[in-house]
Amino acid sequence: MKRTKIKALLARTAPLEKVLIKGWVRTRRDTKEFSFMEVSDGSCLASIQVIVDAGSPGSEHLPALSTGAAVSVTGEMVPSPGKGQAFEIRSHTLELVGTAGETYPLQKKRHSDEFLRTIAHLRPRTNKYGAIMRIRSRTSHLIHRFFEEEGFFLIHTPVITGSDCEGAGEMFRVTTVSGTTPASEDFFGQETNLTVSGQLSAEMMALALGDVYTFGPTFRAENSHTSRHAAEFWMLEPEMAFCDLTGNMDLAEALIKYVVAGVLDTCSDDIALFANFVDKSLMKTLTSLRDDTYLRLPYREAVEILQKTKKKFEYPVSFGTDLQSEHERYLAEEHFKKPVFLYDYPKGIKPFYMRVNDDGETVAAMDLLVPRIGELVGGSQREEREDVLHQRMTEMNLPDKEYWWYMDSRRFGSVPHSGFGLGFERLLMLLTGITNIRDVIAFPRTPGSIDF
Repeated sequence: MKRTKIKALLARTAPLEKVLIKGWVRTRRDTKEFSFMEVSDGSCLASIQVIVDAGSPGSEHLPALSTGAAVSVTGEMVPSPGKGQAFEIRSHTLELVGTAGETYPLQKKRHSDEFLRTIAHLRPRTNKYGAIMRIRSRTSHLIHRFFEEEGFFLIHTPVITGSDCEGAGEMFRVTTVSGTTPASEDFFGQETNLTVSGQLSAEMMALALGDVYTFGPTFRAENSHTSRHAAEFWMLEPEMAFCDLTGNMDLAEALIKYVVAGVLDTCSDDIALFANFVDKSLMKTLTSLRDDTYLRLPYREAVEILQKTKKKFEYPVSFGTDLQSEHERYLAEEHFKKPVFLYDYPKGIKPFYMRVNDDGETVAAMDLLVPRIGELVGGSQREEREDVLHQRMTEMNLPDKEYWWYMDSRRFGSVPHSGFGLGFERLLMLLTGITNIRDVIAFPRTPGSIDF
């Protein structure tokens, strides 16, 4: 007999004469004649009640069915006389699949996030972490569906690279030799790293296929212990040929609205958990992201607003400084109370590949700022002019020999093009109200932490 998932059973409006479920025991309560079990299988937030008659096949296993034990139940789904559920399962045959025992760490009580990070291999069995993993899966599917509908091609860019896209040098070295061996004798014959971005490769594909996107893991060797940073995370990076900065912002706004609407529509129970227990203002934030028109504001005007406000910031603000999270959140949360695109940043604080504006002082860059998170999306129109790009690389001491292939794209049929990067985990934090990036990744990689 084929197993039916609990999510499908709870969606039914009529009983079933025979059904097979498999899952894990949440709770068990015994009387002289019956045993009541709550069983969950991870397919949804809810569990289903199973009634096991004393003396029925498999009832001899009941003493071993503590919280966390795995079971298989064949029975009949019937209307439930109890409150809070339309149906329950009356067991015909109960099978013990796996015991959990008294040392099972997820007993029926509230556990702190800090404790659950120490048992990351088990925490998806809790309501909160099961919900975030389901939302993570659904959000990923929505992203792919959005770009499929928009006519984009999915590409897979290298994880191992010899280029530093951001020019910051915070990269993990990939090597097969000892630290004293010259890079020329290493596997690839030169210094090699884990990628911080697939952008440069994605640009090459956009200049052949038109509209492309890459969605995969990226790495930063940044010794940061904040709640916003991890050493390994996922990035979504679309690149579009024949697209300017305005079109870039249009796409980012359409994407966020599409994803938020889809999550609200298909993950309502899981989102409700976070709205009730994690962030009471979550629904207001998500509704704004879905329904409001996102404001667009030049960086220079944003600096003026920050300088005039009476709010005290830890970091001072002036034209030419990179905005901190406190500044970004103030603009989105307090001043405008809605998502905000900032654009036309000073070129001195941005990477070499961003297009220099006619004023010679700024570049056609944009960031999308959202409540609670700050920067969610960062992108730009790319510099398509060979001479200007070469000058920018010289200013930033980037060697020509490592980017010869990138420069070729500006020599052979160069066109205006744009793209952005979206940190997937930051999007998940926005969708759920979770404030620590470690809690939206199944097995987070942070400084000093490589377990699981």
